Amino acid sequence: MSFIELLQSVIPTALFYSAPLIFTALGGVFSERSGVVNIGLEGLMVMGAFVGIVFNLTFADVFGVWTPWVSILVAMGVGAIFAIIHALASVTFYADQVVSGVAINFLALGVGIFLTKQWYDKGQTDMVTQPFYTTDIPVLADIPLIGSVFFQGIYPTSYVAIFLAFVSWYILYRTPFGLRLRAVGEHPMAADTNGINVYKMRYIAVIISGAMGGLGGSVFALTIAFNFSHATIVGQGFMALAAVIFGKWHPLGAMGAALFFGFAQSLSVIGGGIPLLEDVPQVFLLIAPYVLTILALAGFIGRAEAPKANGVPYIKGNR
Repeated sequence: MSFIELLQSVIPTALFYSAPLIFTALGGVFSERSGVVNIGLEGLMVMGAFVGIVFNLTFADVFGVWTPWVSILVAMGVGAIFAIIHALASVTFYADQVVSGVAINFLALGVGIFLTKQWYDKGQTDMVTQPFYTTDIPVLADIPLIGSVFFQGIYPTSYVAIFLAFVSWYILYRTPFGLRLRAVGEHPMAADTNGINVYKMRYIAVIISGAMGGLGGSVFALTIAFNFSHATIVGQGFMALAAVIFGKWHPLGAMGAALFFGFAQSLSVIGGGIPLLEDVPQVFLLIAPYVLTILALAGFIGRAEAPKANGVPYIKGNR
């Protein structure tokens, strides 16, 4: 296998495994930059996967080839609404944010499995008929060398994810809204004194994280799983949370970490075709993403500085 052929095998697969993690990690960045820890990213992905699959199955005949795109938009909306539960508990009622996030994880999985059993009379949904398909990007796919590596056989959602990472960076670091959101996460009392509504900003940030988590879950379901069951989303939300920390709560850092974890996930698929990995037992390639996640956090969490008010409920007037 030549070097170019190796890249053609590795990069598209790594990109499409990374996209759901990038979407979800960006949502985590918004939430935690505002001071609200969001352990519930896994649950938000579960809800997004469930809604994306069910909507796709229900309306495939109505929207045709546009069904997957409409499905992820609906999943974003439902994810945003579902995240309000976390915002209500942690912002309005000052509940422990970790406990609230864990509750979101259990609630989302329970709701998804229960409704799947009720509607489909089995433990999983049918396979979707209108998933996302790989495509060649016009013009760019014809570029010598890099065109075949980066722009042929690519899921469009992969580049949407990378684009949104740069949009998120711009919003957080180049707009008044981003400045207010970061101020709320660093020193909410000072932000309140300057007329910024701390509760409103945190609600918006958590709702954004819900929308992005729903988007990540639905993209995973419609590019990788193709149906919904209790095992559709297993650990991806926690890997996205790890990407937030590994990326030091920065959108581009989170994207880079998600690309790294996506590459680790892709090893179980393409490892057999890589000369250095072809003799490695499959079980080691399957556990590689989780081992690398632990190693990454163990090596970097001590040097990663979270927003100062992250995880601390803000009670107005409390000095």
